[in-house]
Amino acid sequence: TVVAHVVVSGAGFVEDLDESFKENRKDDIWLVDFYAPWCGHCKKLEPVWNEVGIEMRNMGSPVKVGKMDATSFSSIASEFGVRGYPTIKLLKGDLAYNYRGPRTKDDIVEFANRVAGPLIRPLPSQHMFEHVQKRHRVLFVYVGGESPLKEKYIEVASELIVYTYFFSASEDVVPEYVTLPELPAVMVFKDGTYFVYDEYEDGDLSSWINRERFQGYLNVDGFTLYELGDTGKLVAIAVIDDKNSSVEHTRLKSIIQEVARDYRDHFHRDFQFGHMDGNDYINSLLMDDLTIPTIVVLNTSNQQYFLPDRNIESTEDMVQFINNILDGTAEAQGGDGLLQRIKRIIYDAKSTIVSVFKSSPLLGCFLFGLPLGVISIMCYGICTADTDGEVFEHEGAKKENGDRELTDEGSEEEQEEEKNGKYTELSDGDLKQKDIMEKKKD
Repeated sequence: TVVAHVVVSGAGFVEDLDESFKENRKDDIWLVDFYAPWCGHCKKLEPVWNEVGIEMRNMGSPVKVGKMDATSFSSIASEFGVRGYPTIKLLKGDLAYNYRGPRTKDDIVEFANRVAGPLIRPLPSQHMFEHVQKRHRVLFVYVGGESPLKEKYIEVASELIVYTYFFSASEDVVPEYVTLPELPAVMVFKDGTYFVYDEYEDGDLSSWINRERFQGYLNVDGFTLYELGDTGKLVAIAVIDDKNSSVEHTRLKSIIQEVARDYRDHFHRDFQFGHMDGNDYINSLLMDDLTIPTIVVLNTSNQQYFLPDRNIESTEDMVQFINNILDGTAEAQGGDGLLQRIKRIIYDAKSTIVSVFKSSPLLGCFLFGLPLGVISIMCYGICTADTDGEVFEHEGAKKENGDRELTDEGSEEEQEEEKNGKYTELSDGDLKQKDIMEKKKD
């Protein structure tokens, strides 16, 4: 059997997979967590993963939920392209789809249901069309019959189904407010409106769908920023405190929203707009301390960023700032050059030390104080050894000179002169005392 052990929690389950999984899995769809027992992120995911198993079972989903110790079954994990932990994959026939979103129950379940279902989902009626629009903030729809465009659409869907939904519909099912210049056509519905793909203006269909799979304005976090890196767009963010309702915070957020909505035709190919709550993440990204509220534009492809040289007071100021970036007059900071990489290493090391001391001062003292103490003792020993060497050398030289004074007596004349010289140095009293002593001897 495929299953070595079953962890039952309520009505759901997560199956612990062994080496037989590789051969017996092909008849089913599997959502698998590849983990390592020592991995902290894996341990944090474990309770969420059990909730995913419960949810999928309660929904009656055909997707089976399992987990595999990638360190015990490394050859199987390697065949599935597992390079880090935890890695979440949906395995469907010969295809393996990576999950790259937030590690929450709802996001993982939504991913599994989307990828496990049909690649292209038909919309047979206007009622179904309206229902789908209410459920999804972004959806792509192909309208028309068989065509090379449809073949391309299916090809792109097989690649990007991990991110978004793909539908198809006939022309009479499309809402009445939609105007199509020609058929077949591909549309995206989002931000309360729709946009039609134009091969001449928008380029490759895959690139267009990849750019358009996000809403025009987003609440940006680390995962979203990571995904936005695939679009090739610059990301304009208002860095604010969501809990702060002051005029300055709300004004910057409103300015970004207005630009995203009113200047879409000018900037949507090059820019993604949104806001970020708090500056902790952005500070670590830029290796700088940004005072909030502020606006920053990120180039995720080369780690450059742009800061406005003056306060953004209006939509017009923001539009001017964006135009300055596009025409190259705005100064780019950061980047991925050698100096920035060295700065990143130093910054990360400093951040690690600070975080360790904040979380556990005793552990910090042990980890960093002990090596410093050993190094200090070694340096002291080296310096002391050098000083002792100098003393020994000095005393050796002194002894050598002393030996020379004792042995190098000179000629008899020189000795006699030396004696006479010594006598002359004596006082008269000393001489009289010397004479008395000699007479006594006689």
